[in-house]
Amino acid sequence: MRTQLRRKEEIGYIREAGRILAACHREIAKVMKPGITTGEIDARVERFLEKNGAFPEQKGYKGFPYATCASVNEVVCHGFPDQRPLESGDVVTIDMVVNKNGWLADSGWTYAVDRVSTEVSRLMKHTHEALFKGIEAARHGATLGDVGHAIEQVAEREGYGIVKSLVGHGIGRAIHEPPDVPNYGVPGRGLKLREGMVITIEPVFTLGPSGAVFWGDDGWTISSADGSVGVQYEHTIAITRGEAVILTD
Repeated sequence: MRTQLRRKEEIGYIREAGRILAACHREIAKVMKPGITTGEIDARVERFLEKNGAFPEQKGYKGFPYATCASVNEVVCHGFPDQRPLESGDVVTIDMVVNKNGWLADSGWTYAVDRVSTEVSRLMKHTHEALFKGIEAARHGATLGDVGHAIEQVAEREGYGIVKSLVGHGIGRAIHEPPDVPNYGVPGRGLKLREGMVITIEPVFTLGPSGAVFWGDDGWTISSADGSVGVQYEHTIAITRGEAVILTD
């Protein structure tokens, strides 16, 4: 599959999916408190999307059984929602892909459950910063290396690990379209971004400096190899000749 360049009309369709996704994240933020389970959150998401004429694209994707990926603490990605009550001090990443009339948007966000430690709060702050550094670098004529380098610099400055096996990607009609968008890189290297591309940028940092991970027995859950907390922030964006447009804001 080739990298797609989307017309303004098509980007508008993706933006509509992104609007619903962003509204869903706002609803999640309201209920993210000690005692709730990620299973309850998953059910709420499914009901919210149905109410808004959309559905969770990843449910059933390659056999994934849930509407959301719910990753708690050392689980950095693709966690299964479950019935364990969340506790004060946990962090939870809720990642989802919304399908609205066949057009997709993708966004993951890490939430603090009540109060978290200072070091985890800083990890969240700086991973969020890295997301926006990557978005700032993503414009027509820039390269994937420029975007990855902008993200990588934040992790290196703060001593965090980058989960290099997890990358952003193109999106539109399918969950994963070309190109892959790494969270590290060399300025000026890699594919040149062009106006009309729609991609996700999604840094995943760990408190442990290696960023190494392992896959669980379920074939999906990815956890930090050293047991340290991992966080992720992700937006879907459209490349323009000026600043990138965030479609999931």
